[in-house]
Amino acid sequence: MYRALLTAFLVSISAPALAQASAQADAAPALTQEQIAAFNQAVTDFNAAQQAQQANDNATAATRYAAALPAIRDVVKAQPGNIDNVNFLANALYANAAANLALQKTDEGVALLEESIPHWRTVVQAKPAESANKKILASVATQVANVKLSKQDKAGAASLYAEALTVARALVAAQPDAANRNLLLSALIGASQTSEDAAVKAEAVSLSKTMLADGSVDAVNKPAAEVLGGASAAAQAPAR
Repeated sequence: MYRALLTAFLVSISAPALAQASAQADAAPALTQEQIAAFNQAVTDFNAAQQAQQANDNATAATRYAAALPAIRDVVKAQPGNIDNVNFLANALYANAAANLALQKTDEGVALLEESIPHWRTVVQAKPAESANKKILASVATQVANVKLSKQDKAGAASLYAEALTVARALVAAQPDAANRNLLLSALIGASQTSEDAAVKAEAVSLSKTMLADGSVDAVNKPAAEVLGGASAAAQAPAR
């Protein structure tokens, strides 16, 4: 039903140090003892969820991530300038989305991905030199846009594809490897279905043909790339 959900960036994620060290950010409002205790329990739940997820026990992982998230959200709301904790929340949402999608709970997984997007934006803005966060933002924006497009929310999809294109183009400009080019191609494939800009469709066709020719297109993008490349070839073929 959905062309692509959750490109695999999921790795073992380090939780922040306990609240006394990380949640009490300089010049930020002090957390209550209850918030500190809840955050520390959230770190414990998160670590347990990671272990379960790495063992392919996605049901336990989803349950433990869900237990951790309220306290992490609360700390980020109280101290939005603590980028380490914003990053922690973005990662926890992303990891919980992966667990839910593995359990075929698509609506829950997509909702978690969509919730993570503004937090990934904040992290990318705060840490512009770290490409890993940009890759996740581009991937998640594209994947949520794909779902919106499948539900006929063309406007909602278009804005996310546009964001993903901006991030992915910057990634390719900095490092034009296959992974980054596939991120860009994914966004172009989606954007070509929502944008009235002929240049976007032309870019999608051109990159599809190039990546099909050099074998760098991934399995997720390949069917759509073949359609785009084939359509281009058919259009250029002389009439008989």
